Amino acid sequence: MRVLVTGHNGYVGTVMTPMLVAAGHEVVGLDTNLYAGSTFGEENETRLVPALVKDIRDVEPADLEGFDAIIHLAGLSNDPLGDLNPDLTYEINFRASVRLAKLAKQVGVSRFIFSSSCSNYGAGGEDWLDENSPFNPVTPYGRSKVMVEQVVSRLADDKFSPVFLRSATAYGVSPRLRFDLVLNNLVAWAYTTGRVFLKSDGTPWRPIVHIEDMSRAFLAVLEAPRELVHNEAFNVGRPEENYRIRELAEIVAETVPGSVIEYAEGAGPDKRCYRVDSSKIARVLPSYQPCWDARMGAKQLYEAYQRVGLRLEEFEGPRYRRIKHIKWLMENGRLSPELRWLQPIPA
Repeated sequence: MRVLVTGHNGYVGTVMTPMLVAAGHEVVGLDTNLYAGSTFGEENETRLVPALVKDIRDVEPADLEGFDAIIHLAGLSNDPLGDLNPDLTYEINFRASVRLAKLAKQVGVSRFIFSSSCSNYGAGGEDWLDENSPFNPVTPYGRSKVMVEQVVSRLADDKFSPVFLRSATAYGVSPRLRFDLVLNNLVAWAYTTGRVFLKSDGTPWRPIVHIEDMSRAFLAVLEAPRELVHNEAFNVGRPEENYRIRELAEIVAETVPGSVIEYAEGAGPDKRCYRVDSSKIARVLPSYQPCWDARMGAKQLYEAYQRVGLRLEEFEGPRYRRIKHIKWLMENGRLSPELRWLQPIPA
C-alpha cells in the first residue's frame, strides 16, 4: 500500500516508519520537524523515505492524492505541551486532524488510521475499561483525542474507513526519545541520579505499550480486511501490561543497580488513573503479536542511556523535554507562539 505517515519524525514515527517499509509498504512522511534538534543516539532512518516538510495545519488536497491510507500520528504530544496553550492544542490536535480526515475522504483515501489514546479514559478509576467504556478525559490533550474520534467516526461510509487506535502510555527507545513518559522518565532518573523519582504517590493505574508493539498494531490495522476494522476503536497494549506507577518504579529499581525509590515532597495521587482492557485487538486481529513488557523495556532504556552517557541536565532540559524544547525555540526567535517557524524549517 502507499501510505502517508504524519508525524513520521516524532517519537513513535521514527520507529514505525522503518517497520512499515520493512513490511513492503511505500511510505511517505509528513512532518514540520519541531524536534529536529532532539535526536537521541542512532541516526534517524526516516531520512530514507520521501517526505513533505509541512505543518499539519497547512495540508492541501494535492498532498494526499494517490495514497491508499493515512496513518495520522502528528500532534502536540503530551499533557504539559497541551496545557501550554489549550486553544492551540485544539487547533492542531482537533481541528487540523478533522480537516485532514475530510480532505482524505475528498481525494479518495480509503483508510484513515488515527492515533488516539487511552488518556481518553482519563479519571477512569479502578475498574477495567474497554472500548465501550465512557470517556472521561482530564486534559486538553485527552479531550482533543476524544473530539477527533467523535467527529471523524461520522465521516465513515462505503468508501472512507476510519480506525481509532487508543494506545496505552508509550515507552521504549527511539531516535526522537521522549523523557516525559513514565517508564522512560523513571529509568532516566534512576540512571543519572540513583533515584527512581516519583512525582505522584504511585497509586494510579496506567497501561503501557512499547512503541514497537504500538507500531505493530498500526501495521496490523493497515493490512486488515476492511470489515474487521471499519470505524472501529481498539485499545492498544496487553491487559497484563497495566501497572500502578509504584510497580513500575519497583521494576526500574530492580533494573538499575544501586537505585532507590524516592517520592517528591508532597506527592499526591494523580487524577489520571485508568486500567485498560486491550483484549479486543488480539481477538479481532490475531496478526497483532506484541513482544515487550515493562521489565524488558526498562532494560532496553537503561542500556541505551548507558551507551550515550545520558545526563540529568539533558533529559530534564530543552534538548529532549518537549515543553522546554518548544519554549527554547520561541525564546530564540525560531518559533512563533502559534508554533509556526520564523526561520527556515529544519530539513
